[in-house]
Amino acid sequence: MNRAAPALNILIVGASRGLGLALASALLEDGHRVLGVSRAPNPPEQLVTADRNGPLSWIGADFSDPRKAAESIAAALPSSIDVILYNLGIWEESAFSGTYDFLASDAEEVETLVTANVTGPLLLLHRLLPALLASAHPRVILTGSTSGVPRSGRPEVAFGASKFALTGIADALREGYRQHRLSVSVLQLGFLNTDDPLTMPVEEAATRGAGGLVPVHDVVEIVRTMLRLSPASFVRELVLPAILDERF
Repeated sequence: MNRAAPALNILIVGASRGLGLALASALLEDGHRVLGVSRAPNPPEQLVTADRNGPLSWIGADFSDPRKAAESIAAALPSSIDVILYNLGIWEESAFSGTYDFLASDAEEVETLVTANVTGPLLLLHRLLPALLASAHPRVILTGSTSGVPRSGRPEVAFGASKFALTGIADALREGYRQHRLSVSVLQLGFLNTDDPLTMPVEEAATRGAGGLVPVHDVVEIVRTMLRLSPASFVRELVLPAILDERF
């Protein structure tokens, strides 16, 4: 039985492109109120034109300074929020290439990566948790990576460590607020096809990468399903690699 999710206040960090843009577009179409966050102060044109069934709010915030970003977002939020979806993530300049070498990363690159990928969600959740817990069905969804799964087979040290940290954040947050029925989920995603938008038929998007890429369409459908779950259950962790990913 298909069950439509009630209209929700959904905060998406990293909503201006790629997966975040696809999620924001789809959830607007579903009638939710989407609060998008990116460094740019104005929403992409795709989101403006997609705003037909649910209102869009846009917040400019730069997570190179996560404390300031968290305060800016908090000031723009309604009194309660139903879902926080932290989709922001950066990686080393030479990551996922044959030239990657941990020793070639300077200290500034490593620090910047950890600030955005680990300090960012920690400070944002610390600041917004009271508003989130005011919801009747509070949910946190963290976009992880298959690089953060134990024995992932990937050599990117800082990126892998930062994504592995998300699982620790999720486990501890869930344990600390179990009595509030807080749902905390981590999506461990493989390499994504972010070139083809949702307007591209999924059958075509699935051919890009010859089995080595996951269409954003699939992630969107998973998130939609998660938002339709009752308050009696939650998805703790979901691993979504490409079908021909030899690591899985």
